[in-house]
Amino acid sequence: MKKLLVFTALAVLFTFKATAQTTVPVKNAAKHIGETVIICDKVFSGKLSPSSNTTLLSMGDNPSEELTVMIPAAYRSKFKGNPEIDYIGRDVIIKGKLVNDHGKPGIVVTDPKQLKVVLIDNSRTLFTEKGKIH
Repeated sequence: MKKLLVFTALAVLFTFKATAQTTVPVKNAAKHIGETVIICDKVFSGKLSPSSNTTLLSMGDNPSEELTVMIPAAYRSKFKGNPEIDYIGRDVIIKGKLVNDHGKPGIVVTDPKQLKVVLIDNSRTLFTEKGKIH
């Protein structure tokens, strides 16, 4: 009985933690600066900043960038390949805290777990490269 109670408490805590993050459309990101959010959208461009060696990924309606994903140089080695090229044209789920990046919303990514490629099947079920999301 005690094990069941502990399991139930952990399940409730996990459910609360999982729902504590808000899913936000990329076009509304500017309204959520300072919040930790989940955003699903397509990366339309990427580049490596020559001055800071930071990877910059642009999301939203091209050409009106609505969100910049920033991978600082210190964390770039955690990512396989070339993120500034590999994510272009891909649908992604990004989790992180929205910051004000020169008047536009941005998310600083320090771990590959924050940025997942999404595959959508014909039933509109979301998958990452490692499995079903929902």
